[in-house]
Amino acid sequence: MSKIEILAPAGGFDSVIAAVRSGADAVYVGQKQFSARASAQNFDEEELKKAVSYCHIHGVKVYVTINTIVFDEEFERLKKAILSAARADVDALIVQNHGVARLARELVPGLPLHASTQMSVHTASGVRALYEMGFKRVVLSREMSRDEIKKAAKIPVELEVFVHGALCMCVSGQCYFSAMLGSRSGNRGACAQTCRLPFSVGGEHGGYALSLKDNSLVNHIGELEDIGVASAKIEGRMKRPEYVSAAVRACKEQRDNGFVSDSTASMLRGVFSRTGFTDGYFTGKLGKEMFGTRTKSDVVSADDKLLSGIRQSYKDEIRNIKISGYFTAKLGKNPVLCLGDGEHTVEKTADVLCEKAIKLPLDEDRCRSQLCKTGGTAYQIENLECVLDEGVSLPMSALNALRREVLSELDRRRAVVHNYKINEEHSLAPIVPYNRTEESRVRARVTGTKISSAFRDCQLVFVPLFADLKEIDRLKNEGYKVGVEVPRGMFAREEQIKKQLAKVREIGVCDVLCHNIGALYDAKQLEMKLHGGFGLNLVNTYDLLWAEEYGILDTELSIELTFEQINALGGNISRGILSYGYLPLMLCRNCPNKSAGVDCSTCKNRSKMTDRKNEKFFLRCDGNCTEVLNCVPLFVALEEISKLSTDFHILRFSVENYVENIENTRYFNPKPMLKDKITRGLYMRGVK
Repeated sequence: MSKIEILAPAGGFDSVIAAVRSGADAVYVGQKQFSARASAQNFDEEELKKAVSYCHIHGVKVYVTINTIVFDEEFERLKKAILSAARADVDALIVQNHGVARLARELVPGLPLHASTQMSVHTASGVRALYEMGFKRVVLSREMSRDEIKKAAKIPVELEVFVHGALCMCVSGQCYFSAMLGSRSGNRGACAQTCRLPFSVGGEHGGYALSLKDNSLVNHIGELEDIGVASAKIEGRMKRPEYVSAAVRACKEQRDNGFVSDSTASMLRGVFSRTGFTDGYFTGKLGKEMFGTRTKSDVVSADDKLLSGIRQSYKDEIRNIKISGYFTAKLGKNPVLCLGDGEHTVEKTADVLCEKAIKLPLDEDRCRSQLCKTGGTAYQIENLECVLDEGVSLPMSALNALRREVLSELDRRRAVVHNYKINEEHSLAPIVPYNRTEESRVRARVTGTKISSAFRDCQLVFVPLFADLKEIDRLKNEGYKVGVEVPRGMFAREEQIKKQLAKVREIGVCDVLCHNIGALYDAKQLEMKLHGGFGLNLVNTYDLLWAEEYGILDTELSIELTFEQINALGGNISRGILSYGYLPLMLCRNCPNKSAGVDCSTCKNRSKMTDRKNEKFFLRCDGNCTEVLNCVPLFVALEEISKLSTDFHILRFSVENYVENIENTRYFNPKPMLKDKITRGLYMRGVK
């Protein structure tokens, strides 16, 4: 089994150098656009070529992130970004968006695709679905446990696991908090880090209920390697090069030596920490000890002395590529130098002729010493055979020039690994906006089965998958058009979910609302009717074409689209919007209540979280994951819906009393039930 890859972040070229010289096997970088770390320095086309060339010469791979949602109006720029990455000869694209993956395959069929953690893949079925779609690698959700990773590792696709760095409270790809509060979308790389602000639970004040310590699985790297994980990923494209160097060094020591030295461990804690680190998700030890903030002592530990010491450790170029060859110097002939790395062989002949020495002839030791001066390059000459005529003479300048020419050509050959076939003439097809054929129908999503008779008017009513089967059957027999919603967080419950889906199908309920690729895959295997949820983050026409090809009947569109963008979407798949409800801003595996030590048995699923402005956010737990709901409900009026190119709209009930309130929403006039403020979400203002 090959060693696990150490994958380093690089927000700029300085971090690329720090990563390579500290021992990384691969780096991941972002371009100026479509990067989930938009605030990082990132790379333009020329900078990317320079970074890839430097890395490839040193035998290091480069993966480029195009891991954001991308709107239709950006696809010409997206095309340029994909082509730019291919021309730079990157080793893979990391993508969040199915539409991006679809376009990348059209433009550069041979360019490997990695599924970003932004795809929210946290089950073996999700991994298998992406494997069957042709993805080379899947970046798993940070919240997965050891046993869950083991199950995913049974699928023959590369797995990548975050082993060090910042830990978001929300499952990646499912956070809308920053977008909803200030239009800065985490799915667009513009997250305002709302989770690091004060939020209180359990009656405490000034708490940080959404701020977790940094993740660190460095000590588990050997175990991950044994499980079959291909890549150990370090988070931190927005962090300084010194952090990158320290993290790479720690991971490499653990992998190669089985432990991290005390000095390196101290260096890693000092360069960045939030009151220490946690491995809680991997080990299954969720709770208060996972929470932490950046304190004054954490900040001052990264002093000039520490940072200067780290910089000193990677200031010099490393000669990590071993080469061998021969040199010949025959009287009256041009000298020849030939060097190779086992794959590439370069032979160069000097312009000067070898002459008879008048005083001091060239000997083997002197010749070898001069030719092996490869400092400032990636090369170390391991074996050099020198064949010299007796009494031959050659200027040192000629030897130096010959060495430089050979190494320069070796650089050039090593820099380009793939030579992708690029469809330069590919043109984006014009988008024909979707035109609905009939009036928008109303659907509902509820959290129980005790609902009003008014729900019979809904086109579909989605109840929880794990609701009582007898109650689901009753609703069906009483004339409700009922479907089931798979939990958005499927952690550790995949087998239960598959069994429950089979039972639901047996009683004649076949409609399934799915918010992630794993849920879609499981329902598809049972030949159920697939309905896409907002958690899929479908935002562009290519996304919708993918959804239709995958067999999804219809889909909720992303809540980060504007009305204008919705009406401009193409494709033929039926689509709808969320029109009412307390929007889920976060999906958390570790409940915010645990930051204050609140026992789940005392919660009764009625908790709220309070921010600095005394706004209250509902916390709703399904026994496995917790949704943080917005403090005010979304409301879109019927007259606005009538102007949209959508086939249905969804009333998403989460905290309401259905029997009392559904009568008011029956004809979509919920104003009387809305005692407090309402929001129109992002439908008018959009996201950055």
